[in-house]
Amino acid sequence: MKTINFHYFAKQEIKKSNFLTYLVPFDKFDETHEKLKLEHPKAVHIVWAYRHYNKYFQIVENQSDDGEPKGTSGPPALNALRGADLINVGVFIVRYFGGIKLGTGGLVRAYSSSVNLAINEANLIEFEIRDELIFFVPFALISRFEHFLEKENFKSKNKFNEYGVNISLNINENEFINLYKFAKPFKIEGVKFLYIPLFAKNILI
Repeated sequence: MKTINFHYFAKQEIKKSNFLTYLVPFDKFDETHEKLKLEHPKAVHIVWAYRHYNKYFQIVENQSDDGEPKGTSGPPALNALRGADLINVGVFIVRYFGGIKLGTGGLVRAYSSSVNLAINEANLIEFEIRDELIFFVPFALISRFEHFLEKENFKSKNKFNEYGVNISLNINENEFINLYKFAKPFKIEGVKFLYIPLFAKNILI
């Protein structure tokens, strides 16, 4: 699957109607929607669609025709995201009506092609599932773990208490496997995994 890290824009005119397409990372979806409504108060429609993973790593999809005839705009936009195998991505298509009706088939083609134009402009990157890992390290072992994390280029958030430190990492599956191999021998010395990503649970069985 693919995703994006930045905003991308494309524009086309079809029978005097202008279609402005904004492809955005999903975490910017709500913010972008509000911004577009302010920037385009005279637009007839702001059609949208998105695909993203929820916290259980299930794909969530949604779309809106925003006043266009049912099924002619939101679903084609969503299908374009599916066709490009995109995840954690949202898209908006702002339409300024040019006075000529496009018909059902024309609308479907217009919205599909508008999204595909933006996708073609985008730098698509491989998507990887990452989640938070939190584990406890007693004071006696902190220097060993600091050395390991530095060697593996982990960026951690540390919260100290009277017994040691809770270390939080944003981690993928391969990184977890390497970390677990290193940490497992120290469990008898007090290392504890406090929060484990869903994708890691099978590894611990």
